[in-house]
Amino acid sequence: MSIEVKNLFKYYGEQAAVRDVSFSVKKGEIVAFLGPNGAGKSTTMKIMTGFIPASEGEVYICGKKVDIDGLETRQIIGYLPENNPLYTDMYVREYLEFVGRIYKIKNLKARVSEMISAVGLEVEQHKKIGMLSKGYRQRVGLAQAIIHDPEVLILDEPTSALPPAEVNRLLDTVLRLRDAGMTIIYVTHRLDEVLKIADRAVVLRDGRKVAEHGQ
Repeated sequence: MSIEVKNLFKYYGEQAAVRDVSFSVKKGEIVAFLGPNGAGKSTTMKIMTGFIPASEGEVYICGKKVDIDGLETRQIIGYLPENNPLYTDMYVREYLEFVGRIYKIKNLKARVSEMISAVGLEVEQHKKIGMLSKGYRQRVGLAQAIIHDPEVLILDEPTSALPPAEVNRLLDTVLRLRDAGMTIIYVTHRLDEVLKIADRAVVLRDGRKVAEHGQ
């Protein structure tokens, strides 16, 4: 399995944001995470990426246990959070080179050019990120999430506030990444997107897994 989540709990004080959530994802699958606001989707993703610790339970990525103090799993995960954090005063290419240096990517300039082509940033690559539209900023966010060729990609509401053309483009890119062997968790509240790209769907409500659909 690429991902194994076992009996996950997350408490904030006495409030449980995630309650006994378990699921697994096979290599090369797209699994959608569905649920209303406050269902625990983003909290689960933050635990899976090592951004916050679980109160109880364990997460394994490609057989390695996720730990907020460890770097092993972070090197094999790509993450695009819901609020795409970018350095808006940096130029597109400059920013991607900055991210690439963090991952110690060899042949960095060539890899950045490859990412710019993969997500369709050729026309905007010499602009400051702060000058870009929402759609192009999401493309930059996706490029930084996959620049190190991760085994697992986590996308948290990636199409939020995007126009239909940008949504379709992003979904096409996600399918290409899956076809190349990447394992993808796709967090959304939009059923139409799930039907287009997901192999399976996990449904959360009030912090609990209430359903799982698909193969």
